[in-house]
Amino acid sequence: MKVTAVFDIGRTNKKYILFDEKYQIIDEFSESLPETTDEDGFPTEDIELLTKWVQDRWAALLDDPKYDIKAVNVAAYGASLVHLDASNKPLTPLYSYLKPFPEDLLKQFYSTYGDPTRLSLQTGSPAMGMLNSGMQLYWLKYTYPDIYKQIASTLHLPQYILYLLTGRKVSDYTSLGCHTALWSFEMWDYHDWVKQEGIHKKLAPVLASSSFIYRHNDKGIQSGFGLHDSSSALIPYRMAVKKPFVLLSTGTWCINFNSFASKPMTSYQLERDCMNYLTPEGSGVTASRLFMGREHDYQVARIAEYFRVEPDFYKGVAFNEEILKADTPPFYTACMTGNGPFPEPNTQEWQISAFASAESAYHHLIKGLTELLYVSLDLIGINDVQAIYIDGGFARNEIFTKLMARHYSNHSVYATDLPYATSLGAALHVTRPQTFEFSKEIYEIKA
Repeated sequence: MKVTAVFDIGRTNKKYILFDEKYQIIDEFSESLPETTDEDGFPTEDIELLTKWVQDRWAALLDDPKYDIKAVNVAAYGASLVHLDASNKPLTPLYSYLKPFPEDLLKQFYSTYGDPTRLSLQTGSPAMGMLNSGMQLYWLKYTYPDIYKQIASTLHLPQYILYLLTGRKVSDYTSLGCHTALWSFEMWDYHDWVKQEGIHKKLAPVLASSSFIYRHNDKGIQSGFGLHDSSSALIPYRMAVKKPFVLLSTGTWCINFNSFASKPMTSYQLERDCMNYLTPEGSGVTASRLFMGREHDYQVARIAEYFRVEPDFYKGVAFNEEILKADTPPFYTACMTGNGPFPEPNTQEWQISAFASAESAYHHLIKGLTELLYVSLDLIGINDVQAIYIDGGFARNEIFTKLMARHYSNHSVYATDLPYATSLGAALHVTRPQTFEFSKEIYEIKA
C-alpha cells in the first residue's frame, strides 16, 4: 500500500502517522518518552532517546512489507535547537524553551542591539527569553563559548528529525518564523543582529523548493523539509478554504492565525501578545495568543472544589440561555499575567461564591474567556475576514461555540474535528495535491 509517513513530535507524545493516497489515516504509533535534565538540572527533552526512537521507528517502517512509503515529512514543536558537531552528533542537551534566560546577558544583548520594542517589531517576536530560539544561540555563544565554536550546524527540532530520516540538513521558514527573533519581517532575511553575531553561519541553508527526493536503496521517497507544528496545522485550512479566514487553534494556548493580514505589526499589538509566523513558502502570518486552556482548567478546578462536584463536571454542562442572562460579578483571570491582550498583573480574584451552582459558574467562566478572546481576535483583524474556524478542544464545547457564533453573527463560524491537523498539514505539504477538501470533519455553528 502506498503511504505518506509523518513524524509528529510533540512535547508529550512522539508519534508517526501513515496516510493513504486519499489522506485517510491507516496506521499510527504513539509513545511518550521520559525527560532528562540539562547540566543545570533543568528538565528537558532527552535528545539521545528521541534520536534513537526516530531512527528505530523509521528503520522499521522502511522494512515493513505492508507499506510502500512514497513520501515523508516531519512536524514538531518549535523554539528548540539541536547543535551538531563536525561528526553530526548533538553537542549539547536540547535546552528547554522554558529555561530562564540570564538577566545580565539580556542587558548585554539590548545594550548592543538597541531598543527591545523595535527589535521585537522587526522580528515579529515578543521578547520571551529562551522561547526566542535565536536567543538560545546567543546564550550559548557567551555562556559556553568553547562549545559554541564546535558547532558545525544548528537545526531547529523539525529539521533535526528530518536529518535523522534523510541525512539532509536544511532550514525552513516555519521554524525560522515562529517567534525566534532570527527573522526580519522588514527585510525578509535574517535580522542584522544575527549577521553581526555570525549566528546565520551556524544555521543550515533555507531552500526555495518545498521537497526533495530522498534515496533509500533503489527507491526514491519524496521528502519535505520539516515544519513547525502550529504552522503545519494551518496548511489543510489554507488548501481547503477559499475565502479569507482566521483559525483558532485551541488547547492550553489558544493561538489565533490570520494569514490574510498584510499590515505591519504595531507596538500596541506586540504588547498584547501578538506575533508573526511564516508559512512554508515564506509569507507572513499574524497571530495572537491567549492562555485560555490553562485559565479554563484552573478555574474549573476551583469550581469543582467549591461546589464539590467531579473535576470533569463541565463535560456534561449543556448550553442554557437563561443562565447567561443573570447579573454576575466580573470575571478576573488568574493565569494571564504577562500574556494575552491584558498582560497587566491582576490583583482580584473571580468570585465563584456568587454563583448558585457549578453549572452557572461554568457558563460565566466561558463567557468571560470568550470576551477576552474577542479582544485578542480584534488585534489580528478578525473583521477583515469572512470565516472563523475553531480547532482543538474548545471546538467541542457547545457553550463556547454558541457564544462565538452569536458574537460574530456576520461571519461564518465553523467547528472542526481534525485531531491530526498538524500531521495532515505535513502530509499535504510534501505531496502537494492539486485540490484538497475536508470530508465530514467540519460543521457550521448556528447561533
